[in-house]
Amino acid sequence: MQMPKTLKIRNGDKVQPTFSAQEYAARHARLRAYMAEQDIEAAIFTSYHNVNYYSDFLYCSFGRPYALVITQDKVVSISANIDGGQPWRRTVGTDNIVYTDWQRDNYFVAIQQALPLASRIGVEYDHLNLQNHGKLAACYPKAELVDIAAPCMRMRMIKSAEEQALIRHGAQVADIGGAAVVEALREQVPEYEVALHATQAMVREIAKRFPDAELMDTWTWFQSGLNTDGAHNPVTSRRVGKGEILSLNCFPMIAGYYTALERTLFLDHCPDEYLRLWQANVEVHEAGLQLVRPGMRCSDIARELNEIFLRHDLLQYRTFGYGHSFGTLSHYYGREAGLELREDIDTVLEPGMVVSIEPMIMLPEGRPGAGGYREHDILIVNDSGAENITKFPYGPEHNIIRK
Repeated sequence: MQMPKTLKIRNGDKVQPTFSAQEYAARHARLRAYMAEQDIEAAIFTSYHNVNYYSDFLYCSFGRPYALVITQDKVVSISANIDGGQPWRRTVGTDNIVYTDWQRDNYFVAIQQALPLASRIGVEYDHLNLQNHGKLAACYPKAELVDIAAPCMRMRMIKSAEEQALIRHGAQVADIGGAAVVEALREQVPEYEVALHATQAMVREIAKRFPDAELMDTWTWFQSGLNTDGAHNPVTSRRVGKGEILSLNCFPMIAGYYTALERTLFLDHCPDEYLRLWQANVEVHEAGLQLVRPGMRCSDIARELNEIFLRHDLLQYRTFGYGHSFGTLSHYYGREAGLELREDIDTVLEPGMVVSIEPMIMLPEGRPGAGGYREHDILIVNDSGAENITKFPYGPEHNIIRK
């Protein structure tokens, strides 16, 4: 029996997309204008973030490749047969082609069906691995593959009004997650129990606000003691004690869009040396909130904040940059690396950009005040400054939790 290499699966009806048809049309128009300027006939996106950004389809790879082919007249998603009709239902575009596992490399057969011929093709060098780059090049032996990852990243940096509205919802949901952390916090509670309570609160709120959305990827990292030393340390079974450093990290994910709330906490009381370090980090955080405005360079913000840590003799304990962009990104995919508040990033802030201020210092175990201190707010840059859309309070006045 000859099994097919590709399929068309029209199972069910198209779902309500995250954004309006006009929003996706505007994204496609900006991309197509760039492609026309660069004589690029087609773009073949392979990353989670660009596939999601241009089609509203957030794929689940599970070891299989996915793609989105965009030309001047069509948008076609390429998905694996294991997903059935879900990619077609979720794709804002003209078509979806499903590839099967019956023959090796049917993924590239599907891409060629979406794009039979081209002489100049845009791809993402920061995502397309070497093996698949070679196979894609073999599909188009007369074509030039050119990197469009950075230009597309720059397009994503400026958030539309609809994106800003979704990010506002995300910040509000994160605040709800933060309140759930405080609600669950008590002596000897395991980290995972606090995290589960916060995540459930956020997922339920997302479901209420976005009834047509897929509910995926929302999570909480609640860390205590030594576990606070890394910003991305997963939860454990460690039990919380009074007077030790705690880190609240809530991450609602809505249609692939990341938002976050991060706070330093203490249960019952905060020892003196911890308080001194915490207050120093809060001082940097508050200074950063004032520096975010149009015309400021990311590198200049980082250097100004470095001076405050230097005055406290704490700069050597800084662990990463002072903030980053928001949008379609997650803990396992995507990042607008050109909009991070670091000394090596000279991007100038513009209205419509959305960035965090999140200073962190980490003192190693064995030193007074050992642990990681971090505060995190989300700011939307506007014409005159920036709006802080995070409302959960920060600092010792609010986050020494007494029960």
